[in-house]
Amino acid sequence: METTICPWCQTEIVWDEELGAEEECPYCHNELKGYRTLNIQLGNEEELEDEAELEDGAQDAGYWEESDSTHLEAIRRVESFVAGGGDLLAYESGVEKVLDGQDEVPECPHCREYMLHVGQQSITDGSFEPVVPKGMSSPLLFNPMKLNVYVCSACFSVSRFLAEEDRNSLIRTVSEKA
Repeated sequence: METTICPWCQTEIVWDEELGAEEECPYCHNELKGYRTLNIQLGNEEELEDEAELEDGAQDAGYWEESDSTHLEAIRRVESFVAGGGDLLAYESGVEKVLDGQDEVPECPHCREYMLHVGQQSITDGSFEPVVPKGMSSPLLFNPMKLNVYVCSACFSVSRFLAEEDRNSLIRTVSEKA
């Protein structure tokens, strides 16, 4: 039997020689063979311009062609921020500072990076129509309710989750009706 360490969650994965190596981590479900890193080289402007020309040629040759083009577009947006004079280290430091202050730090469902809590959305108007599930006498959620809004720091996708008080209300409602 051979042992592998997942580069994402640092969990030890033991696999059977008859079945072969795992292609994805059974714990965090990230790829084990396609572990990707983003390398940013610091140097003088001439070196960076030469490397940018090489990267442009690689992009034209289909270098960036993958099935997850949304994530790659986000990487390009961050790279364009850096190319436009933005400080990637300052951005990453700011992201870490925000994440350190959050009570919850969900993972992005698209790229598995951590998401930043950017606010709350109140649903008070008639845009939410609760339904009564079969076997229940009342809806599981009621108006008004609040959603916590998160934005991914890498691919900038947006996710919403029930706020704490509405989660507790949902749990109580389901528990009472069960």
